[in-house]
Amino acid sequence: MPTVPEIIVRMRAAVPEGRQRLSLSELRELGDLTQALLAAKPGALREYSRFLTIGQRSIGLPRAELEASLPGKSVLVTGGTGCIGSALLAQLASLRPRRLVSVSRGCAGGPRLDGAEYACADVRDLGRLTAVFGDTRPDVVFHLAAQRDPGLAEHEVYRTVTTNVLGTRNVIAAAAQCGVSQVVFASTGKALRPYSPDVYAASKRVAEWLVSRAAARGAASYSAVRFTHVVDNSIIHARLLEWCEGGVIRLHSPDVAFYAQSALESAQLLLGASVGAVAGAVRVHAITDLGWPVSLLDMALGALARTGSAAPIYLSGYDRGYEAVPFPGLYDPGTAGGVSPLLNAFEAARAGCSLCPGADAFPLEVAPVPGLAERMQALDDVCAGTQQPGPVRAALDELSWSLLDGTLKAVPCRALARVAGLTAPHRDSLHAEHRRLLAAIEHHAAVGESSLVLHLIPTTLGGS
Repeated sequence: MPTVPEIIVRMRAAVPEGRQRLSLSELRELGDLTQALLAAKPGALREYSRFLTIGQRSIGLPRAELEASLPGKSVLVTGGTGCIGSALLAQLASLRPRRLVSVSRGCAGGPRLDGAEYACADVRDLGRLTAVFGDTRPDVVFHLAAQRDPGLAEHEVYRTVTTNVLGTRNVIAAAAQCGVSQVVFASTGKALRPYSPDVYAASKRVAEWLVSRAAARGAASYSAVRFTHVVDNSIIHARLLEWCEGGVIRLHSPDVAFYAQSALESAQLLLGASVGAVAGAVRVHAITDLGWPVSLLDMALGALARTGSAAPIYLSGYDRGYEAVPFPGLYDPGTAGGVSPLLNAFEAARAGCSLCPGADAFPLEVAPVPGLAERMQALDDVCAGTQQPGPVRAALDELSWSLLDGTLKAVPCRALARVAGLTAPHRDSLHAEHRRLLAAIEHHAAVGESSLVLHLIPTTLGGS
């Protein structure tokens, strides 16, 4: 029997990456090789089952603190008709809020929670959003509404940016106008990348910055959470099941593995992030123990085995929006152990315990950078003038790079030097984006070191 690596080599040789259409002979050959993979990986079904059972996980709640803070409050949830939003509404209802309101762009159909109110508003429409906020007069806002598909974001750049970036800004503005005392924002683990050219990751990282800027004004308390792959509304799982019914299973690579969490864990993380927040700063929360990453290849093979499908697997290569190789300095072995994998090396060094059981939290810090606010305005102006993806993507990237500058300025030079040292040995193999990121880290590390040396030089030198 051929080994798994041998079969993978044959699959890649049979049909090169990047093909949109496959011939009948290629499909037959891939089908035979897929059946060989199933025979060579009998444990794939167990991995698939493990993925499904993640949907039953729970991290618990800081019940005493929530019982002291949420009963009798008016609570509003954007994106409340989504998978996580629905789970959050159910959790909130048990805490006896005075009023519980879901705000979503699409309100037709779907299950409704008894006692909750459902309003229609697109977060991109500031006027309508402010009207709903004014009617609800919320004390607490959970902002979940977003475009969450990384692949789709590369094709629908305008909708992603106006929803994830400008929509978040609108929520912040409506909350400020209506005197909301607390906002909890749902971000993504992809935002741990200090800089990314990918639209989805960049849009959510910019949104984190907007939240931190709002928090710095001190009028309300802000907190944020980072989610990874949520089993209950898994995009790839839905596609796998669709492909199993008749089609080609397209995988980026046989080496892809990803962390996952449940919708219940996500709702509990949001609630946990709502307690202990203070005005003036924002802490980002993420689940500490996400278990072992799920193998995408085993998940696909397990889905084939469970459904009895004969669909072939095609290793198509990475689509835009998905990173093939992570930045080598993203995680520091010295600080990563025991800390959520949704925190990068800079963030993990500042991480502490969250009041939410099983979660870590770190203070999100971005130093002032000349031109950052102007680039945010430029993105707004571009979106107001065109829906073409090219100009919107370019304006987002300019803002993202400026945001990286502010992020690195807030990191201690020792941490910068540590990450630069971990990455430098890989310099020759880095692609252009990562070389640019390494150069920025090395620059800020050198500037920080020079500033430290000047600070330590006695003032008596060179003068009397």
